[in-house]
Order: sequence, then C-alpha cells, then structure tokens
Amino acid sequence: MNLIEGGVTAPKGFLAAAGAAGIKYEGRDDLALLVSKEPCESAGTFTSNVVKAAPVLWDRRIIREGNGPVRAVVVNSGIANACTGAEGMEICEKTAEAASEALGISPEEVLTASTGVIGMQIPVDKITAGIRALAPALKDTPEAGTAAAKAIMTTDTVRKEIAAKTVIGGKEVTIGAMTKGSGMIHPNMCTMLCFITTDAAISKEMLQKALSADVEETYNMISVDGDTSTNDTCVLLANGLAGNPVITAEGEDFDAFCEALRAVNTYLAKKMAGDGEGAEALFEMKVTGASAKAQAKTIARSVVSSSLVKTAIAGHDANWGRILCAMGYSGAEFDPEKVSLWFESAAGRVQIAKGGRAVSYSEEEATKILSEKEVTATADLGEGKESAAAWGCDLTYEYIRINADYRS
Repeated sequence: MNLIEGGVTAPKGFLAAAGAAGIKYEGRDDLALLVSKEPCESAGTFTSNVVKAAPVLWDRRIIREGNGPVRAVVVNSGIANACTGAEGMEICEKTAEAASEALGISPEEVLTASTGVIGMQIPVDKITAGIRALAPALKDTPEAGTAAAKAIMTTDTVRKEIAAKTVIGGKEVTIGAMTKGSGMIHPNMCTMLCFITTDAAISKEMLQKALSADVEETYNMISVDGDTSTNDTCVLLANGLAGNPVITAEGEDFDAFCEALRAVNTYLAKKMAGDGEGAEALFEMKVTGASAKAQAKTIARSVVSSSLVKTAIAGHDANWGRILCAMGYSGAEFDPEKVSLWFESAAGRVQIAKGGRAVSYSEEEATKILSEKEVTATADLGEGKESAAAWGCDLTYEYIRINADYRS
C-alpha cells in the first residue's frame, strides 16, 4: 500500500469539475461536481448533532434507505443550507434534478453537500446554473480533482486531498479523497465534509463496515474547537472498475482495502487538525500502555480537546500538568502514579514526568521542541498494551479573529 499524490479523480472512472457559482463568495470557485462513469455502491457517516443540515438528511436517506446506486455529488461552499426548513430540502431536490438533467442520471443517484454559514438560504438558481456549466467541463485529471478540493474550502488555508494504491485479488486498486475542515470541528461521526472515491469492487455492506470502523479511529479522533457541525458528512463511493473479485466478506482482500482506507483517512484527519482556524501547530496526543483501547481513545481525545492544553502548545509551554488534568477528567479510569509523559517533535524528545511526577528536564529544550509545526505528547499509562492517538491544534488569538468576522 502506497500513498500517492492525487485526490478524488485518482481512481478509475471518476471525474470532477469546479467553478464560481457566486453562491456567497466573489472571485473564487465555490461549487464542485464529482461524477462516476459507472454506478457506485455508497457508504456514509453523518453528524450526531440533533440539528442536521438539509443535505445531511438528503444524503442519509439515499445511502441508508435507498437500494440504488450513486453516480454524482454536488458540493457548494459559502452557505451551509442548515436551519433552512422545508426550503432547504427543496434546494437539495432542485440540485439533484439539475444534476440529473445535466448528466442523464436519476435524481436519486445524486448526493448533495454544503458548507458555510448556518441559517442563510442558498440561491438555488445559481447552483443549478453552476451545475449546467460544470457538467461539460468534467475531467478525470489530477488537476480537476484538485480544483474540486479547492472549491469546497471555507476558512481552510490549504486544500486537503490524497490517494493510495494497493493490490487486491491481483488487481491494482486506488482510493482517492478530499476533505474540507478548519473550524467547527469536534466530530462525533466523521468530519466537516469528506468525499472518498475508489475503483474497488466491494459490496455495499462491506463498504459501510469499512468506513464506519475507520471513522472511529481517524475523523472521530480530531478536535479543533469542540464544536460538532450541523453538516458533517463522510461519503465513500466504489464503482468497481479496478476489476478485483468483489469483496463480500472479511478476509485478506477486505483487510487490504481497510489498510489503504486507514492511510488515506489518517492523512486527511491530521491535515484538518493541523489546519485548524488560526492554528500554527498540529498537536498529536498518543496514549500507550493502556489496559483497553476505549480507555486510550477517551484519554487521547480529552487532551487534544482541552483549551488549556491547546493554549500551552500555542505558547510553547511545557505545562504538562494541564495534560494530566485533561486525562483525569476524561472519564477513563487510570492510576496517575503510573503515568509517564514525553514531548517530542522534529527538534527532539524530552521526558517531563514519570510516575505522575515531574522529572528533571531543560525548560529551554522543551520550549524548542514545542516550537515546531508538529508536536507530539505521549502518555504511557503503564497498565497494558493498548494504544490510541488523537489530533488537534494549538489555540491562538487568530482563531477568535477568524470566527468573530466569519459572517462578514
């Protein structure tokens, strides 16, 4: 399995296009169209927020209740189509109908997704006009995939896309993906928006099984600001064009697919955490020596979600007491007097606590280590062999500025 450059157009049979529909932004692409040449099996995970955007309800119905294939996804940025009542669902319907007409497919084969300001109504005429303009421009090139990844950005500072290749049943299989997410990120299912494509031949049941399990270890292990979005959507489409024997059960082929999927989603989860609004550093929390996987995951996620830990990372301050504190209120049981703690980065590694107490270390060295763009804290619980990792970012003054000005 190898990670490669690319995105949603890397697998066989997937095309993309992007353009400026003028939905909210001026002078930049804000509409993306993703299409498969062949019908796809689909899987998805969606926000746990009780307040769900109209596209979430639309996609969830098609993926969970529908037995038919999916062929296309329409994504807009700028306006979230959340808290928009019946009109919001009508916009999803009209979006799907416009894609249906432009692509010659059924409206039930079209997924929709939106990101941006909550509560605003989308000018549907601009979306439908944009779809008609994008359909003839669809391409399977890397550049088309990158354009789509850029079009779905809001406060993101960099595009987020990656691909992976593996061999299943003697056939080369590719997985490609793009995500967007920078703020309002504390997922309890996946992430802000994520679109994954693959040319693997796999049943709908196994596709959903792979995605649901992987989300728990990747997108559910990141936090930027503690807010779970109304629009969180992660969609996985498989068109089978790789020609591998169809994966219908667990086994070697399924494991190979899951390994590639994990690599793609871990890469993108870390990209989103590191690109948190106003962030200057990616912060990774590793928990080792745990007695149970759930224990390790709960503790790791609690630490990356702590505002006090995040501000300590922003200040390059080895205030390890904040980490122990966040571990302690996580809800997981452990013995504080068995905990050892390290900080590490490209600048080196330093142990700062053992047996729940401080050890002698250089504050100057610790500050140097914490001044890098990627910083890791490792807590060994001294209880067992289980481990987990979570990803977050530092909390800076810039986060407040960005969100204070978000609607203007």
